[in-house]
Amino acid sequence: MSNPDMAEPITPPAGHVAEEAADDSVAPVATVGETDPAPAADSHPVKIRSRNVDVFYGDKQALFDLGIDIRARMVTALIGPSGCGKSTYIRCLNRMNDTIEIARVSGLIELDGQDIYSPDIDVVELRARVGIVFQKPNPFPKSIFENVAYGPRIHGLAAGKTDLEEIVVTSLTRAGLFEEVKDRLEDPGTGLSGGQQQRLCIARAIAVSPEVILMDEPCSALDPIATARVEELIDDLRKNYTIVIVTHSMQQAARVSQRTAMFHLGYLVEEGQTDAIFTNPTDKRTRDYITGRYG
Repeated sequence: MSNPDMAEPITPPAGHVAEEAADDSVAPVATVGETDPAPAADSHPVKIRSRNVDVFYGDKQALFDLGIDIRARMVTALIGPSGCGKSTYIRCLNRMNDTIEIARVSGLIELDGQDIYSPDIDVVELRARVGIVFQKPNPFPKSIFENVAYGPRIHGLAAGKTDLEEIVVTSLTRAGLFEEVKDRLEDPGTGLSGGQQQRLCIARAIAVSPEVILMDEPCSALDPIATARVEELIDDLRKNYTIVIVTHSMQQAARVSQRTAMFHLGYLVEEGQTDAIFTNPTDKRTRDYITGRYG
């Protein structure tokens, strides 16, 4: 992949010029973390840098000239209507698109300054550093313990049984699940409730000590109570991990993220602090989407 120079602030490409927002003020559509204000971006270094990213599935282009910085130890929410490229983008960040034969990615994506599409990159190691939690909980057909132990075991992260048990307990605790399952770790992971299964998948992801956690609509199949538990977990995890979450819920994006990026038809429309995006978006498409005029 090419290594272009640092791009100027992101603007929509020719033919997709952002419409100016109307003069009247935009009413907020959700309460944005008033008790936990978003930290300044300057205090959080860039963890993932993307420039001039294009993605194709065969002849169909899914992402166009995308450029965005994902900052460390913050939650960045990707919003936009279905089919706009949000999931395609996060699949680029741990090279999940490599598993699709007709997929092709060009441009630059760096993790801590290193091009993740360089021939020197070990993809298995990359996916340990950049974990992913999918829309539908997908526990392995194994015990709760083995679901979490699997990754550390294959990556050689535990020196012995005691170390492995410590990793499992720590991961389940961080995922807010240990107290609920500590007496049945040998039971099948598939026997847990939907919300518990999703937290098990989060525990499985963090067991290999990732630096980044990608979440592709992690609460879309959960009830409100389970969703609240996962959102609380996300807020706690951001103290130690960089999190990128795809969501169709504007309220969820406002609750859990510090930065928000709006996608539309494969283009990045705008990106900035979540409170600014939700109360005073600069692009009419963003305003129309978050106020429910389309989507």
